[in-house]
Parts: sequence; structure tokens; C-alpha cells
Amino acid sequence: MSEGVATGPITELTRQSRSGSARALAGRHLTALAFLLPALLLFALFSWYPIVQGLILSFQRVDLVRPAEWIGLSNFRLIFNDPLFYQAWRNTGQFALYGLLFGYLVPFILAVAINEARHLQSYFRLAFYLPVVLPPIVSVFLWQWIYDPGSGLANTALGWVGIGPQPWLQSPDTAMLSLVILATWSNAGATMLIYLAALQGIPSSLYDAAEVDGASLWRRLLDITLPQMRFVMLITLILQIIGTMQVFTEPFVLTDGGPANATLTVMLLLYRYAFQYGNYGAASAIGLILFAALVVLSLIYLWLTRRFAQ
Repeated sequence: MSEGVATGPITELTRQSRSGSARALAGRHLTALAFLLPALLLFALFSWYPIVQGLILSFQRVDLVRPAEWIGLSNFRLIFNDPLFYQAWRNTGQFALYGLLFGYLVPFILAVAINEARHLQSYFRLAFYLPVVLPPIVSVFLWQWIYDPGSGLANTALGWVGIGPQPWLQSPDTAMLSLVILATWSNAGATMLIYLAALQGIPSSLYDAAEVDGASLWRRLLDITLPQMRFVMLITLILQIIGTMQVFTEPFVLTDGGPANATLTVMLLLYRYAFQYGNYGAASAIGLILFAALVVLSLIYLWLTRRFAQ
């Protein structure tokens, strides 16, 4: 009986302590939620609401003349019957492929070269990163002058070595490649800094041991650098694909999708449906398909980060 009487108050105190701890924890959670609430509301208003609204519009006829009308899958049938839809995806895929060949490898080569340099590393980092600071429209206008078929810098430089002028943006064979060169010049600096940071995070003892063994630069690259950087390179690969699939500014300003729709991308076709044809429902359908493709790539990105983070 004495033990039963003694444990009663102790049990009650324990319950009160647990109840107080639960209230304190709930209070901290509510306080954190109160601080997060404005940001969550803004995110929902400017990010999730447009996504949901775009999803609804893709099943409606919306032309700003008549009231919105629910038409089911008609917008999707319209764009699937449009030959330009498939050409836009082919062009976007071509841009992504060229972007991987140039925009993925060039920053890595620059990062390795700067990392191996003994002097002026800060200067080279600044010089190659400077184009990233420029607004995209400024870069596009600069390269519009460079690609000018008459007195542009590109054809002038070719003339110095005895090569005739090239139709950079006027030929379907060279227009897409010209846009990729512009995009690589504009964005390579940021990716280069990511690679450079990863390179400088590799233990120097590995390179010292390789040099003692007489390993060449090529062997150090294959046996040390690439294995140590595979995670970063995989992540930048997915991000590169996601970025190139949304290309818009370069073809819109420089070529308007030409010549002969050779540089028409998915985003540019979406723009045409919305602001040239006035068919916002079909434009939303294209945006929904692109959104689904980007979600798949984002899931791959998250899977890679979790897999290699373990």
C-alpha cells in the first residue's frame, strides 16, 4: 500500500511534465509556422496557383474574347496534330544534346585548366565568370553583332585565316549550333566554379602520391579527378538538361524560331500559341507536357542526390 500511495504523486508529476513538454514543443512549432506562413503564402500564390491554373486552362478554350469553355482533351489533340509540336521537341532535344557536348564539357575543361594553373587563378575565375553577370538580353544582343553576316566579329575573324563568311543564323544547318555557342559562353562560368570548388575539395595527398608514382596529368584525371567528381558531374548533367529544355531567350530574340523553324523550341512554340495565335488553352497544354517532363527529370535529380549522399 505504501508503494502505491508513493507512486501516485510521482506518476501525476510525470504526466504533467510530459504535458508541459508537449505544449512547449507545440508552441515552438506554431511559432516556426507563423514565421514561415508569409513565405508559404507567397510561394503558393506565385508558384502553385499558376501551376493549378495552367492545369485547368489546358482543358478549356481560353482566347480572351469568349468566356472560358471546358473542352476536355481538345487542346491536347490540337497540339498533337500540329507538326511544329514534334519539330519543337526535336529542336529542343538537339539543343540539349549540343548543350551537353559544349556546355557540359567546356566548363569542366576550364575548371581543370584553372586548377592546374600556378598563377593568376583569381583572374581566370573572374574572366570566365564575367559573362554570367551580364543580363541574358545583353548577351544576346552582343552575339547578334558577333554573328552579323556582314561586319560581324565572327566572320571578320574567319577572314583573318582565309575562311569565307558563314551564315551563322541564316542557315538551318548552323543556326542551332550558333545558339548553343552563345548559351555556353553565357552560362559556362557558373558551372565552371562548381567544378572548380569540387576539384579543390579533392585531397591534395592523392595528387601528391600520384605524382610520386610518375602519373601523368591524363592518368591523374582518369584515376583521381573523375572518380572523385562523379557525384557533382551527375548533378550538373541533370541540371544542364533541365535548363536546356527551357531555352527561350536566345531563339526568341536572335532567330524567332527560324530559319525554316530550325530553332523553334518548346518554350517558343508555347509563346506563339499564347501571344500570336491567342490560344491560351493550347499553350497551357504545351506547358503542362513540358512541366511533366521537367518533373521526371527533377525526380531523377532527387534520386541521384539521395543515392550518392548515402
